[in-house]
Amino acid sequence: MSPTDEALERLLAQSRARATATDPDHGRLWETVAAATEGGKRFRPALVTAAHDALGGTSPAAAAEVGAAVELLHTAFVIHDDVIDGDQVRRGRLNVSGTFATQALAAGASSADATALGHAAGILAGDLALAATIRAVATCGAPAEVVGRLLDLFDAALHTTAAGELTDVRLSLHLDTATVPQSLAMEEQKTSAYSFALPLQAGAVLAGAPEAVVARLGEAGRMLGVAFQLVDDLLGVFGDPARTGKSATSDLRARKQTPLLVHATTTPEWPALQAYVGRELTDDELAEARLLLTASGSRRFVEELVEAHLVGAREVLAELGVPVDAVPALAACLADLDDASPAAPAGPAAKEVAA
Repeated sequence: MSPTDEALERLLAQSRARATATDPDHGRLWETVAAATEGGKRFRPALVTAAHDALGGTSPAAAAEVGAAVELLHTAFVIHDDVIDGDQVRRGRLNVSGTFATQALAAGASSADATALGHAAGILAGDLALAATIRAVATCGAPAEVVGRLLDLFDAALHTTAAGELTDVRLSLHLDTATVPQSLAMEEQKTSAYSFALPLQAGAVLAGAPEAVVARLGEAGRMLGVAFQLVDDLLGVFGDPARTGKSATSDLRARKQTPLLVHATTTPEWPALQAYVGRELTDDELAEARLLLTASGSRRFVEELVEAHLVGAREVLAELGVPVDAVPALAACLADLDDASPAAPAGPAAKEVAA
């Protein structure tokens, strides 16, 4: 077990004990939080450690604690995101909301009441995880000045991510039509800030790096994050649910204004594709939507954006001498794309990711 995993286990155990001491039933809520941390790729804490070590850091224990905090922050956002999207399954199994809703149904609650309980559990669990995240940073063992800088980074990431999530939901209302730049800006806020910029910058701060280096790592992180989110958008339509654990129709059903779909609105295929947006789809209908997104060039457009952002991020990281590469994480995601779907990644973007 890595130092970061050990730190995360301690953090979860402490919070579990505190929850159980408060109320045994409340302890069940934290059990679902702990379960939600399982199965992740742990690339966020790996970025903290990589940046810290590459920049000559001498605080490995603090880096492990902050890495654990970043991973728990991700868990908090995932829990809340599932509530926002109304999803009850994550990584192929019941999430926090799904667990409590299912248990309520089994006890005799109505479907509406069970769903309401599930939503409440998800909101509360995410709140608890967020609070534990900040506590972990504050007690990571770094000098007070460093802790202050770290807390500023986490605070900024929280605000940016919340802004991106709210924009994502607002855009899904289709009160206006998003442009590709607007959609990309939303994705940068929603994912890049906390998943890539934050861990890279936190590692640099722990290593005592100058502000200019911390800022440049933020730029690299934002580009990596956009690439990662774009791959996730592809998975949201072309992914194999048996491998990703996520629906391949939820983005279409929710009318998400992702760059994939925003680009599609500008193509001749959009009138036909629009019939498959905003509702549940059968397998045959999903297959037709995938064909249209491929024929329109929208899938290829997103793959090229992935490539461009990866290249830009690599240039910054090479300039700073930080041997950090999100390619393994991105390659793992691309491997989950449905091989049976049309035009499986084979162009420059896919080659870049697989390198």
